[in-house]
Amino acid sequence: MKYLVSAYVWLAFLLTCPVVFLVGLLVFAASAPFDPDRRVLHAYICRATFSYLRLVPTWDIEIQGRERIPQGACVLIANHQSMADVLVMLGLFRQYKFVSKASLFRLPIVGWMMSLARYVHLERGHSHSTYQMMASCYAWLARGMPVLIFPEGTYSEDRRLLPFKRGAFVLAEQAKVPLVPILIEGTTGLVEGDGPWLSPRCRIRVWVQPPVLPEQLGEDAARAAARMRELFGERLGRPAG
Repeated sequence: MKYLVSAYVWLAFLLTCPVVFLVGLLVFAASAPFDPDRRVLHAYICRATFSYLRLVPTWDIEIQGRERIPQGACVLIANHQSMADVLVMLGLFRQYKFVSKASLFRLPIVGWMMSLARYVHLERGHSHSTYQMMASCYAWLARGMPVLIFPEGTYSEDRRLLPFKRGAFVLAEQAKVPLVPILIEGTTGLVEGDGPWLSPRCRIRVWVQPPVLPEQLGEDAARAAARMRELFGERLGRPAG
């Protein structure tokens, strides 16, 4: 069943992805003159992309607490388990710009759409790219646009939480905006790492936690990151990496 489900989903993706992209180009062309933040395009991407997670009836996906995401600027953070995490987070159906590794922006169609939507890229291990990423996030927050960051940076090969990098916490504290923790559980049951094999059954849960105000974070971003990692570990039942 794993091979049948994988073949079915990837074939559906390959056949429909060009159509999704062409419609996205039309959405972009029609909305760009009055929508510099690409909010309309992002809303389209969320719904079009998340629909792939509805292709298999035995994939059980539930998202709770969307209403806790504040209106306006905030920093969203989520634990990182697999390549499916970004797809699941699109199911929040909320406006944000997510930070992603630069290599994804170089992919045909997927990367082109990410660039059109003005998501934020990061070249891992390059300090100049990190500086540019932070500057872009500050700029989006100043425009009232939330940003989404996976503070682990990547996902581990087992279920352990990796150390949380301090960037998201620096952003929230310096920009004086709420930080919203989001717990993801079960995406490794859908796909391990970068795939390609997909499970015929999975149970994915996403829980949006109450926002943490910037004054609650304190000025020590490293300490705030460590505390938040402990909180994620407790609520997910995950050991430390």
